[in-house]
Amino acid sequence: MPDDNRIVNTQQFEAWNGYEGRHWAAHQSRYDALNDAANSPLLDAARLRDTDTVLDIGCGNGRLTRLAARTAHHAVGVDLSAPMLERARETAADEHLTNVTHLQADAQVHPFERASFDVALSRFGVMFFADPVAAFANIGRALRPGGRLAFVCPQPFAAMDQAVIFSAVAGHVTLPDFTEKQETGPAAFADPARTTHVLGEAGFEHIAVDPLEVVQRWGTDATDAADFLFGWGPMRHWLRDATPASVADAHRAATAAFDTYATDEGVDLTARYWLVTATWPGTDHPHDA
Repeated sequence: MPDDNRIVNTQQFEAWNGYEGRHWAAHQSRYDALNDAANSPLLDAARLRDTDTVLDIGCGNGRLTRLAARTAHHAVGVDLSAPMLERARETAADEHLTNVTHLQADAQVHPFERASFDVALSRFGVMFFADPVAAFANIGRALRPGGRLAFVCPQPFAAMDQAVIFSAVAGHVTLPDFTEKQETGPAAFADPARTTHVLGEAGFEHIAVDPLEVVQRWGTDATDAADFLFGWGPMRHWLRDATPASVADAHRAATAAFDTYATDEGVDLTARYWLVTATWPGTDHPHDA
């Protein structure tokens, strides 16, 4: 359990310490292949210096934490998931990184030391807060005056090539309506206006939301990509009541859809994200009370 035993995002805690977290930990390289293209733009936007202390929010298997540590003075990765943090610690040790710390905690409420970080980063780890304003205010208080926030999050689902794959699957089984607005979940910050509002309410200034388009590597071939997709925790959850025949039909449809994106190197889909940056103003701000 987290050191301070404080959890408010209980559903996320259960998911990331159950099958979902174990799947991400067991398929570390696969998830990195999906998400690594966002690393360089995100780290560039954070403008890391060798004197910086960095907080990586929702660090998962720790890929971004380790990359930040190669430039910064120290990097701290925080996550709810014990399986992923175990993998993060093992990988950091394998890479002989001694300036990395990992913490199991809920970033929305964890009592970070005030003004102890220069930068807060996140690669798809900030969309699941039960109360995002409270969460970002808590993160902001952990930043020094002038501290920098940078994170990436998905644009609306329809803007992703992934939507084509899911549409093919939905022809055979019932999936959620991914076009609905979300207060929490992958599309929680799909609307830049909401992102700007949340960060402003939390106390951040100089907020910018810029488009970012990258390539995701889903697998070596279409069958490999479909197998990986159907191993996801959310997909398993959505298909729990579907008949085996329907699931088999959906898998074949996904394979055919993935095949349209196959290249000689692998299956590559275009992903469209938002790259969000902001600045924490200082200790005299009203939200720092």
